[in-house]
Amino acid sequence: MNPLLLTLAILPGLAISYAMFRIDKYDREPFGALAFCFLIGAALTLPAVWVERWAFRQAGSQSDFSFFEVLWLSFGAVALNEELVKFGAMRLLVFPRRFFNEPLDGIVYAVLIAMGFATLENLLYADRFGMPTVLLRTFTAVPAHLAFAIVQGYYFGLAKFRPADRGRLLARGFGISVLLHGIYDVLILQHWFDWLFVLATVALYLVLFYASRLVKEHLLNSPFR
Repeated sequence: MNPLLLTLAILPGLAISYAMFRIDKYDREPFGALAFCFLIGAALTLPAVWVERWAFRQAGSQSDFSFFEVLWLSFGAVALNEELVKFGAMRLLVFPRRFFNEPLDGIVYAVLIAMGFATLENLLYADRFGMPTVLLRTFTAVPAHLAFAIVQGYYFGLAKFRPADRGRLLARGFGISVLLHGIYDVLILQHWFDWLFVLATVALYLVLFYASRLVKEHLLNSPFR
């Protein structure tokens, strides 16, 4: 892989990770914890991608996907699969830790896991498909991982400090992230209407706008403010 392609593949995830570090201005997280989350997210990419490739091989050519195959691949093989491994990493490896000490940390660590995931995924796509795919993913798949992670992380932040409602909040965050991810992938994977690809991008950036408000809410409510 040439140096330019390598740089373009890893730069979006690193840039977003740094932006999250800067946004968390009242009680910034230790570098070791952030790096740990990024690397865990990257490691989880491999089993998730293996499951996806297996599922897509069973389905055959995208141009032949039936409506139900699009639904299964979008919500099962991709959305549920990817969001589950990221949720599991947050719940088991981050949520119980002492460095998770304010609601915004749920978003910060969820985004770092997602960016590790997206970065290694980008490298795999770069190796297979080259520059055009990496450039496209910079404005689609990577921001999508960011949006889904913010939503899921927002509810992790609420759940950490509301033990009585913990199960409900975690389930809601996971469910919404899977739903958004699945809808986005349905619009991407369907092959019947080209305008739905455009709708997918527009919808993604509307979700990002909504997600930015979730970040601001936790930031404004920081106990360290």
